[in-house]
Amino acid sequence: MASRTLARQPLRQCAIGQPCISSRGPINAIPPLVIGTKGCIQTRFMILPNFCLDNYKPKSTRVRLLPQLTSQMGRASSSSKPSNPNDLVKQRLNRPVSPNLSIYRPQITSVLSILHRNTGLVLSGGLYIFLAAYAAAPLVGWHLDSASLAVSFGALPAAAKVLLKTVIAFPFTFHGFNGVRHLVWDTARTLSNKQVIKTGWLVVGLSVSSAVLLGFL
Repeated sequence: MASRTLARQPLRQCAIGQPCISSRGPINAIPPLVIGTKGCIQTRFMILPNFCLDNYKPKSTRVRLLPQLTSQMGRASSSSKPSNPNDLVKQRLNRPVSPNLSIYRPQITSVLSILHRNTGLVLSGGLYIFLAAYAAAPLVGWHLDSASLAVSFGALPAAAKVLLKTVIAFPFTFHGFNGVRHLVWDTARTLSNKQVIKTGWLVVGLSVSSAVLLGFL
């Protein structure tokens, strides 16, 4: 009977003491093992024969540390809960934001990436705003027809004309050249750091020069 009972027990239960090959005593229970995991306490009971209990000696240090462990868990759980809902809002506002632009050094890659998105917004948003204003012009009495715009633009000084045309042309030129750069990237070319930096400055030069050229036309 003892041999059958021994065969049913997991090997890890008998690893506490030296194994014994002969014992016919009744089966006893070891005091529960208490395990703390992430704010909760788990209690496990182990059933062992008498021959394993003869050499079993629980570690008194674990038993002494159990009340201290439970008290620390209770204090941690109570301190993590804000007493006031406004405190939780303040804690969230004080959390660091990542990625944070204030901690990164500006680079040609990041600057051009942001500028590409902003020029796209300016072009699309400006087009929608102008179309909406052009459609509402007859209702509100605005003069946005081609003849009125040409007369208003012709009345400006020469320097203002060049500056205005350059400012309007730059989003088109930059977004167009940088868009070609992105299309080249889609072919898995010019993706090294040096190539990305060189093509970035090339796009800046082409965009500015072409925008200034269009401004003088």
